[in-house]
Amino acid sequence: MAEITPIIGTPLLLVEGDLRVLVAADIHLGLEHDLWLGGASIPSQTGKLLAGLKSHISEIEPDRLVLLGDVKHNVPRTSWQERVEIPKFLRSLSELVEVDLVPGNHDSGIADLAPEGTRIRSPSGYKLDGVGYFHGHTWPDMDLFSTRVLVAGHLHPSMRLVDTLGYSRSERTWSRGTLSAEVVAEQYGLVQTLPEIIVVPAFNWLCGGLPMNAIDEEKEDRGPLLKMMDLDQTRAYLMDGTDLGHVGQALAAYRKKRKRKGYIGRRSKA
Repeated sequence: MAEITPIIGTPLLLVEGDLRVLVAADIHLGLEHDLWLGGASIPSQTGKLLAGLKSHISEIEPDRLVLLGDVKHNVPRTSWQERVEIPKFLRSLSELVEVDLVPGNHDSGIADLAPEGTRIRSPSGYKLDGVGYFHGHTWPDMDLFSTRVLVAGHLHPSMRLVDTLGYSRSERTWSRGTLSAEVVAEQYGLVQTLPEIIVVPAFNWLCGGLPMNAIDEEKEDRGPLLKMMDLDQTRAYLMDGTDLGHVGQALAAYRKKRKRKGYIGRRSKA
């Protein structure tokens, strides 16, 4: 049975079974180009992202690196930045460790950019050493439910923290919990034993996040992963390991507060 450990202080997950597997999600190379199109000029962060990953690979010495989707950012087109940087990024990693890449919703054309040595997996996920890996923008393959735990990305999970003066900020978090038996049964039929679900925070610090305790949008807008999660049984942890408690309780308090203030259910007179 694999032992699963977040690397404290970083958005990386170590899965230790027969193999030592390092997991990173949502790197979003090329995000700076998208920001540039919107008028914000930020130097490429690819070098820093690569250096961070290589440092941890050298220290941890994993047998496999799993890139859990959204290695690239721009869709549907691929930017010039991505065409130049992604092949070099993946080649540099594959010189240190075997690389598996599970395509995400931003990874259109990634197979054409990936050099030899990068193994492209199915967008619906795959099993490795008894653990199921998928990005989260599509329903995972039914075969993944035979594992003890599923690992996903996609949501960029965070929690909105509010101080005594009312100032709020969002911090990246890990999400760890169970799946909704009702939702899984509706999609796949009855599953005898549901695996645990771990959602990895975005590796790229520029990505922003989805505040799991302040979700206003309908779940359908976030794809199947958020639908599948039982938020009442999901706990959030800061990058330093601090346990923030159950997401569902915090979300219910947030929605109750907004409803009391009249934000929810208010209709425009226009």
